Amino acid sequence: MTLTIRKCIVLALVAGVFLVAHALTLAHWLNQSGAVDAAASIRREFLTGTAITVILALLILLMGSSHTGSQSRNACPVCDRKHHGGAYCSHCGSKM
Repeated sequence: MTLTIRKCIVLALVAGVFLVAHALTLAHWLNQSGAVDAAASIRREFLTGTAITVILALLILLMGSSHTGSQSRNACPVCDRKHHGGAYCSHCGSKM
């Protein structure tokens, strides 16, 4: 562990302790500035159960099969079939 990493850890710990010590002041300031009410109205209007479900489904679909861990290292990224070497996939013809 380098000295720079240790300094960053110490700074993060000091900042964390400072924030925890002033949590009530920070919460009161956020409430007075209207940030709490704005966040509540955004949550009420836009983050319904259906919206959260659709967002999660899209995130799962966007990750695809390459991030699931079941894909082998030598599988084609297009057709997901096993690649046996060469510059092109023998099944779909995509460049590897």
